[in-house]
Amino acid sequence: MSSSRTVQPRVLSIVGATAAGKSDLAVALARSLGGEVINTDSMQLYRGMDIGTAKLTTAERGGVPHHLLDVWDVTEAASVAEYQRLARAEIDRLLAAGRTPVLVGGSGLYVRAAIDEMEFPGTDPAVRARLEAELEQDGPYALHRRLAELDPAAAEAILTGNGRRIVRALEVIEITGQPFTANLPSNTAVYDAVQIGVAVPRPELDERITLRVDRMWQAGLLDEVRALERIGLREGRTASRALGYQQVLDHFAGECTEDEARAETVRATKRFARRQESWFRRDGRIHWLSRPAGTDPVELLERSLELIDRQEVPAG
Repeated sequence: MSSSRTVQPRVLSIVGATAAGKSDLAVALARSLGGEVINTDSMQLYRGMDIGTAKLTTAERGGVPHHLLDVWDVTEAASVAEYQRLARAEIDRLLAAGRTPVLVGGSGLYVRAAIDEMEFPGTDPAVRARLEAELEQDGPYALHRRLAELDPAAAEAILTGNGRRIVRALEVIEITGQPFTANLPSNTAVYDAVQIGVAVPRPELDERITLRVDRMWQAGLLDEVRALERIGLREGRTASRALGYQQVLDHFAGECTEDEARAETVRATKRFARRQESWFRRDGRIHWLSRPAGTDPVELLERSLELIDRQEVPAG
């Protein structure tokens, strides 16, 4: 990347667990710094997946332009490589216009793909087809056990039920002869970025997650899933596995009651939040701001702005 980037507005990245309050902070920072928001939540890239992903409404965006929302149909498989191309195009456009890109979301790999050096190994159709056949026959848990033997770090980062990502990891290991984690992003940034983590104490975060799921149900998550099912959600290899959507689809299929689907959504989201925190805590470049109960949003914004001001701007 050109060194001229260092004289432009800086890239901000707001990360943390689901329900930590990242989106509201991102909007406030964008309004304060003359910026625009770029989504780094993999599931908010899908059209129509609004309630279950807690996508901000137009009113909640406060007039701040938001980018990379509603990009893919629910039938499309997610692609980190495609996301990287789209995200960097938006970042470069905003920087060239003198605007501050504010990235926000809890999908760690997408955050890193946007701002760090990250190359994507090719694919081998024969290897992919064989692994997908094994996935169909043996299920994701068997393949996840194999991944744990070959690359424990990758197995820790990938959910046991995420068959698509498990297959991809095993494919990369087979065709490169290297651990899948060897192909994950480095800590070498391609942008001058300030990364802020929003940390909520665990008991409060668990409570916030429970309340969020309750609000999703009240807002009509079942109707949203039913409408998306009519246009192919169940066949979507990525979208159908999203938290809340998978559980509601299971309910529609008669595999559980509605109450069981809601309870499992809460449990699965809490597990996911722990994985998010584990992923982000491994990156020492992230500056964490504690957000205990009762924290004034204005105070959190002020602390964020002070942190940004303290970060040294590299010479360029």
